[in-house]
Amino acid sequence: MLLIVCYDVNTETREGRRRLRRVAKLCESMGQRVQKSVFECQVDRARFEELERSLVDEIEVGE
Repeated sequence: MLLIVCYDVNTETREGRRRLRRVAKLCESMGQRVQKSVFECQVDRARFEELERSLVDEIEVGE
């Protein structure tokens, strides 16, 4: 399946900048960057679930 991943991470704090780098690294490991915060990922169901779990663990909801 083709998956488009877009994100916006608050980088006003040091931790936010670290989080941004970790999220980008996760996305780069699964797909190709097409813009600064947009990735195309060709994944199967198992890889999708792995990426989803990793991103949910990494992001701060509501930030």
